[in-house]
Amino acid sequence: MKTLNDIRSSFLSYFGKQGHAIEASGPLVPRNDPTLMFTNSGMVQFKNLFTGVETRDYVRATTAQKCVRAGGKHNDLDNVGYTARHHTFFEMLGNFSFGDYFKDDAIAFAWELLTREFGIDPNRLLVTVYHTDDEAAAIWKKVANLPDDRIIRIATDDNFWRMGPTGPCGPCTEIFYDHGDHIPGGPPGTPEEDGDRFIEIWNIVFMQNEQFEDGTMRPLEMQSIDTGMGLERIGALLQGQHDNYETDTMRALIEASGNALQVDPFGAGNVHHRVIADHLRSTSFLIADGVMPSNDGRGYVLRRIMRRAMRHAHLLGAKDPLMYQLVPALLRQMGSAYPELGQAQSLITETLYLEETRFKQTLERGLKLLEDEVGGLAEGAELPGAAAFKLYDTYGFPLDLTQDALREQGRNVDTAGFDAAMAEQKAKARAAWSGSGEAADATVWFDVADKHGTTDFLGYDAETAEGQIVAVLVDASPADSAKAGDVVQIALNQSPFYAESGGQVGDQGTITTETGKVEVTDTRKTAGVFAHIGTVTEGHVTPGQAAVLEVNHARRTAIRANHSATHLLHEALRGALGDHVAQRGSLNAADRLRFDFSHTKAVSPDELRQIEAEVNDYIRQNTAVETRIMTPDDARGLGAQALFGEKYGDEVRVVSMGQQDGSGKGTDKNTYSLELCGGTHVRQTGDIGAFVLLGDSASSAGVRRIEALTGQEALNWLRDQQTALAGIAETLKTSSADVASRVKALMDERKSLSNEVAQLRRELAVAGGGGATAPEAVDVNGVKFLAQVVQGVTGKDLPALVDEFKANLGSGAVLLIADTGGKAAVAGGVTKDLTDKVSAVDIVKAAVVELGGKGGGGRPDMAQGGGASAENAEAAIAAATAILKG
Repeated sequence: MKTLNDIRSSFLSYFGKQGHAIEASGPLVPRNDPTLMFTNSGMVQFKNLFTGVETRDYVRATTAQKCVRAGGKHNDLDNVGYTARHHTFFEMLGNFSFGDYFKDDAIAFAWELLTREFGIDPNRLLVTVYHTDDEAAAIWKKVANLPDDRIIRIATDDNFWRMGPTGPCGPCTEIFYDHGDHIPGGPPGTPEEDGDRFIEIWNIVFMQNEQFEDGTMRPLEMQSIDTGMGLERIGALLQGQHDNYETDTMRALIEASGNALQVDPFGAGNVHHRVIADHLRSTSFLIADGVMPSNDGRGYVLRRIMRRAMRHAHLLGAKDPLMYQLVPALLRQMGSAYPELGQAQSLITETLYLEETRFKQTLERGLKLLEDEVGGLAEGAELPGAAAFKLYDTYGFPLDLTQDALREQGRNVDTAGFDAAMAEQKAKARAAWSGSGEAADATVWFDVADKHGTTDFLGYDAETAEGQIVAVLVDASPADSAKAGDVVQIALNQSPFYAESGGQVGDQGTITTETGKVEVTDTRKTAGVFAHIGTVTEGHVTPGQAAVLEVNHARRTAIRANHSATHLLHEALRGALGDHVAQRGSLNAADRLRFDFSHTKAVSPDELRQIEAEVNDYIRQNTAVETRIMTPDDARGLGAQALFGEKYGDEVRVVSMGQQDGSGKGTDKNTYSLELCGGTHVRQTGDIGAFVLLGDSASSAGVRRIEALTGQEALNWLRDQQTALAGIAETLKTSSADVASRVKALMDERKSLSNEVAQLRRELAVAGGGGATAPEAVDVNGVKFLAQVVQGVTGKDLPALVDEFKANLGSGAVLLIADTGGKAAVAGGVTKDLTDKVSAVDIVKAAVVELGGKGGGGRPDMAQGGGASAENAEAAIAAATAILKG
């Protein structure tokens, strides 16, 4: 029996031999189609090739594309588990021609592969064509020798494909398999076509026209082929089954679920096992492609799928988390074809485990509340919308999960009442925001969120994507258009631009539409909507347009490096200074990082060197930077640090980096840095490059601030320092290595010379040099008093001179006034034997007043003061003399 892996491989191999480039599956989150929540067909990754916007080095390709249909306009979630062919996750096999071959070869390839390579009985096959496509009908007759009654003409859009209201389009031909008259149902195009007898297995789109707004069409210059064949459907057929869940891959996953729960996988609970198997695939692949559970956007759809599977596990009697246990079974089935599953295995396992652990209590409480609400209803009555909303708002029970639970009881939910309760809550939130003192124009973003939803952030793993403009604001008001020169705020349904938060600055870049271009200078967020702030530089932009979004790569790279370095710095500070260190603010910009932290004294040079060295050690370690989603309590239990000023919801992103020897704090003792953070980060610590601390300073009481550089900015700073050092070395006539010792020697020499000069000045002053006559003491009231104006000395020299004069007098008082270049310095002294009669403080204070100063102080034997000028030195001496006279 051919397994699904065999079939996938055979399909790709066949078209590879026909000259097709075998391309890897595109991601489940499309970067080039803003209208899609998830990739839902094989052509999504090639859209720009079909439109001619992009060219590659091949003109034909083949893929096995992973697809999800569980949200937006393509949503099969409600039917999964209850039908034979509905899935949230499926694989689409496809072959594509970009202006190369057309109808003849596309039909011939399909017929040969199905009937020769796969060995399907041609008598069981029939086809449909668009009713006017005589060319396709003629090719089927020629290639497959099909009679007219097995070439069915369809006049509806079932056989005409359009990329959108305008743009490329064309007729389709579909291939059906007849499972036999023992199964109810009729051929396509008949009233009984919805039965299961005739199953579509392949669709070929002839992309041959371009449609315009007025409804007219004209042939495309580049006519192309887009095909799709569901692997699960063709697999069921080739394995002799009529149910996709009977294929080898799905049976293996269903059996893994049964074994884990010890419940018969194909017994009465088979529907529950089918849901679990299907949802295991979609959740694991979405997590591997960067989608994480959240309360909005794609993350909310992922959470809904997870919780739906978890409810079905609960119905099977699961007491412990189940989904994470099944990940190895999924890898055994699909890991070789999709290596990203193996690469993300630990993230998938942990995310499933944490989500299910957390939801288990929610589920039990929610189901009990649901049971209580239903218990009071009449037979078959629908659940009131208010009760459904309470389940959603209080217990995180999505509406579709409530509907799924009630479906088994034959009940519905009053969705209008649910919507009314939701609208009331949003109105309260808007009113609360308006009264919080925020910017007056902020409420406009609530209107945008209500109408279009919040912005889905793609920037954790992308810097370029496509988005759809949902609102354009000029002067803080919604506008129908914005022209060149207008300063605008633009909202999009999805964006790779990071909105300022948690100390990380908003991204810059460009938004380009068919009619205009915007230079984005900042990105901010209100009510979950990202406002891309900038100026229209070319043409005009309007709401509803598709746009190519490009983040400034070099700037984002530098910001990422600084943000990741901040995490390492935080941990290094805690290690060097103590556990009291906690973040009190930060800035992660393109050119630098700034980190404020609780600490009461300056960080010493040795501590700074230790911190800088430790950060660089972990940068060179070059370990992966990993992100996990969990509850705040679980994150803190793991040892994660919360960031100052951040508001945390019921789930957080935990960023970890660096490996150590098990000496870490919390339960994750092998990880160096664990922090709650919603910012963007490098993939490996080595991407930070280099780390340089610029220094430590006081920010506020009990808070220190460190500034640092990383990457190229760090290298530029080091190079500037090296250049400056080389210049100093050249001036000193020495080498860079000897600059420190040479400067120290010069400083010592300077100090020695300064001391020598000071001593000479004092000696000169004592001897009456500097233009002054030698000082002589006079007798005042029985006290020898020596008063002198001295030149060439400073205020600092005066106390030593006073002591020398006192020593020469033996007994007496001294007053010295120094002219220090416009101002006066005063010092006075009294020998110890006289301090009970007269105080040096009184002498100095009296002199200072005459010199235009105030105060003066010291001890009875030595005092100092200062004045505005030495011009009144004689009056100052007279005033001091008067103090001695009493």
